[in-house]
Amino acid sequence: MERPDMPEHLPEFISKMEKDGLPPIVIDTFAYYYDKVITGETGLIRDDEIEAVDPDDIARWEALAPCAGAGKAARRHTVHIILNGGLGTSMGLTGPKSLLRVRNGRSFLEILLAQTEIRGVSLALMNSFSTHEDTLAALKAISPAHMPLSFLQHKFPKILRDGFAPATWPRNPEMEWNPPGHGDIYTALETSGMLDRLLASGITHAFISNSDNLGAKIDDALLGYFAEEGFPFMMEVARRTPADVKGGHLARHRDGHLLLRESAQCPADESDAFRDIDRYRFFNTNNLWVDLRFLKTLIQKSRTVRLPMILNPKFLDPRDESSPPVFQVETAMGAAISLFEGATAVSVPRTRFFPVKKCGDLLAVRSDYFLFSEGNGLVLNPARRSDTLKISLDPRYYGKIDQFDARFPQGVPSLVECESLTVEGDVRFEGGVRIRGTAGISNASDSQQVIREGSVVRGEFSLSHV
Repeated sequence: MERPDMPEHLPEFISKMEKDGLPPIVIDTFAYYYDKVITGETGLIRDDEIEAVDPDDIARWEALAPCAGAGKAARRHTVHIILNGGLGTSMGLTGPKSLLRVRNGRSFLEILLAQTEIRGVSLALMNSFSTHEDTLAALKAISPAHMPLSFLQHKFPKILRDGFAPATWPRNPEMEWNPPGHGDIYTALETSGMLDRLLASGITHAFISNSDNLGAKIDDALLGYFAEEGFPFMMEVARRTPADVKGGHLARHRDGHLLLRESAQCPADESDAFRDIDRYRFFNTNNLWVDLRFLKTLIQKSRTVRLPMILNPKFLDPRDESSPPVFQVETAMGAAISLFEGATAVSVPRTRFFPVKKCGDLLAVRSDYFLFSEGNGLVLNPARRSDTLKISLDPRYYGKIDQFDARFPQGVPSLVECESLTVEGDVRFEGGVRIRGTAGISNASDSQQVIREGSVVRGEFSLSHV
């Protein structure tokens, strides 16, 4: 596999990946990105290379209702692929995030299983090496009527920033590797045999979403529009708000094709332009639609799907800043919008996007701000006072799931009349509490304070002086 002009340390990376059993196509893909790293490519996309997307240039979900009939007919040719590789470590979880109890005592996974069953589509899970075994054990315990398919994403070796050699960490060798980002899904579908298996069974359309986004359901209007128009790739985007300035945004290259620019691909001196929500109006919800026949053709032509590189500077041990500085090579699956000729985007409402990334998000999803049913899954409560709900919980006391649960032992407060909630300090909530309007609760003391059962909280509220 060596070649005369092979970079100095590339044979070491190849040997490391071969010993770990990674497929040749994955090794070739890493070598492609490694060449970019050592030649100084950063994966950055400068502002003068792109243009904003005019809202009139993409379809709006509200206008797609006539396509719903075609969507219902296309369900039997559709698979919902769930990205299930995350451990939820930012919330203090030690297992798959999809197993977190999120609503009515049910986990993300249980709710997703029920949703796909009702809609009559196939379900597949892309697990990571960290989540695969635990997820299979959970599925065995749940024993769904139709067991979902599953396949594994790959991993890339971390690169030392000083010298570009493979990173080593004998005290925990697993830290020598990083997930290659969800852009690996296309290669993983191919190497696992899942792509051929789906196509052989008549599955031609894939809807891909994150396991923690219960707003991402198979929608007949979107599916019908995607199938009828024959798009090879479709990205669901939503209007950016000040809360979305860090996420990847949709743009158009100067040559006309659509692209996705992630925050890690923005030059530091252009961060203000990246955050300009009046210019770059749409963010990627990470809900994607892919025609699997087009994907297979692309892989046959190029052997793999080479997405724009995201070069992430990190420390080898993310929790230890004295550990060696490394580069992580990653890709984003939404970046494929620039590779599929004829790809498009569609503007969808925020109800298609309410992921749980931190405990404040979980508070909202567990509250009456949302309604839950087997048929509709999680939907916004029509009785809510505000279309946007801002929640800020003190990370010292609510940052991890065990801390969070301990402070809401009798259930979360009612938020249907709430516009924003800020909690600073150690505060425990008893049952039946209602939050109204804009509320700020603070406890400056060293001891935990309590919001009593049945309390109604509005405005600024200091417990340390009660």
